[in-house]
Formats: sequence, C-alpha cells, structure tokens
Amino acid sequence: MRNLNLDQLQTLIAIADLGTFAAAAQALHLAPPTVSLHVSELEQRLGVDLVVRGRRQATLTPAGSEMVRGGRLLLSAADGVAEQVRRRAAGREGVVRLGTSAGVSPQLLPRVLEVLGRQCPGVDVKLEVLSSLEAMMRVQAGSLDIGIVALPQAATGGVCLTPWRHDPMLAFIPAHWEVPDLVTPEWLAARNWLSFSPSTQMYRLVAAWFGQGGQNPRPQIELNYPPALKSLVAAGHGVALLPSEYPYEQELAGVAVRHLSPPLMRPMSLAHRISALPNAAVSNVLQALGTFASDEQGGPCRISVSTG
Repeated sequence: MRNLNLDQLQTLIAIADLGTFAAAAQALHLAPPTVSLHVSELEQRLGVDLVVRGRRQATLTPAGSEMVRGGRLLLSAADGVAEQVRRRAAGREGVVRLGTSAGVSPQLLPRVLEVLGRQCPGVDVKLEVLSSLEAMMRVQAGSLDIGIVALPQAATGGVCLTPWRHDPMLAFIPAHWEVPDLVTPEWLAARNWLSFSPSTQMYRLVAAWFGQGGQNPRPQIELNYPPALKSLVAAGHGVALLPSEYPYEQELAGVAVRHLSPPLMRPMSLAHRISALPNAAVSNVLQALGTFASDEQGGPCRISVSTG
C-alpha cells in the first residue's frame, strides 16, 4: 500500500469537523471536486469506505472515525517535525561545543551561560576548559565549535579569530601589605609572584610586562585558576596579576587591587571555523557571546561575527 497522503488526511478531518464537503472545500481553499477526489483516493488506498455522503451532511463511518483520530496524531507529529526543522535551521536548537580559556573568570562565565540560556534556550552548550592552543587545534579539527582564546595566536587555516574582550590586568595584593599606588615590574620582582604556568598565554603576557622593566622573575606558585590565585593572595602568599573583567569582578576580603605601570591589557578572541554553510546555532551563540565584548580601552563594544 502506498504511504498515506497528509493533504488527503487533512481534507477528511475538515469534513469531520465541518460536516460537509462544501464547507471543507471552502475552509481549505480547494475546489469541491478536489475534496471529493481526496476522499475517494484515500478510500481506494485503504480499501474501506470512510464517509457516508448524504444530500446535506457527510457522516463518518466507523473506519472513517478511526482514520480521523489517527490522522490528527499524524498531522500533529508532522507539524512538530516541521517546527523542529525550522527551529534548527534558525539556530534555536542544536548542540554547540564551546571551549574556554582558564583565564576567563568564574564571575564572567556564569553570566555568559545565563545569556546563552536566555537567547538560545533550545541550544545545548557543551562547555570545556582548555588551553588556548588546544582550543585552536580542536576548532580547526572540527571537534570544537567555538573557542574563547587568549591572543596572540598563530594563523590557522580555516579558523577565524574575532576580537572579543580587552581586559585590563590588575595587581591583586594582600591587603595587610604596604600597598603602592601603582605596581611596577621592579616592585613586583622583589616580592612573591603568583602566576599561571609558563605554558599559558597569561604567563607569557605577564613575562613580557616584566621584560619591559628589565625584570625576569620566577613565580613562587604556578596555578591556572584565578579564584585559587586570589585566595592565595588573601592568605598573604604573594601577588597575582590577573585580568579585571569589569563589571563582573567581585571584591575579595583581604585583597587590595592596584593598576599596573606600565598598563597591561589581556586580549581575547572568539575562534570559530570559516564555513560556506554556517551552523545557525553556532552563529547565535557567537552573537550572544558578542554582548560581552569590550574594546581596547576595556569598555563595552558591539562586534559582528560571521561563520561565512
């Protein structure tokens, strides 16, 4: 038997609801002969009578009533599939794999996820904490859709880097120390420096800042987790240079914060693949992330992202 025709099912349901062929034709914007043809073809396909045709009223047979009950379910399921396809095509559903640098603080990240949940409620964001280099490699390989990475990064074929945030680096100092107005490389080199590990962009960024002042200290403690570094600062173990993700930064008891001299900024980008057929869900997540962008002075800005 050939597959059921959804248009014919819709015609039968309209006859059941409205009571006549003529009313069904008018409601469905069909010619009356087309309505009759739909019912006849459906009856021939099933080998049963579905409608008793009266002079003024069309009445369903028991088989017709059963077909209408099942037909409503089929049409509802078909509508659901069509809506799901439209939602996925519009980027309102899907899975997006997002990798983030450990340098993105726990204050900023929950707000990012909150906005993603509000703007892309049907998109399941799978989050991983990765080094910037690993994120770049996985975006290129296709096992990651978006990477939040620290700059600079070497050019990688097929991967686009969209500037995202420029956050000022600040010195987090034990509050009970004698705290200067500005922290210089010379001042910090004479004290305990708490740092990310040498394999990270954060370490290289700070090491270059030290180099501007002719200094090359070694960190006292290496730990790739900003809240843990701040906790060590509060306990008096040393000074950490970390990005200030204003206005998402939270004050920490026992910690004094000072600006650096010379100033230092931490640049971040969104890494994503260049594709002739962009994934709509990925595009929507990129747009949501764009609401957290900041310019080179650390202020908010609007960015435009494209996967094409």
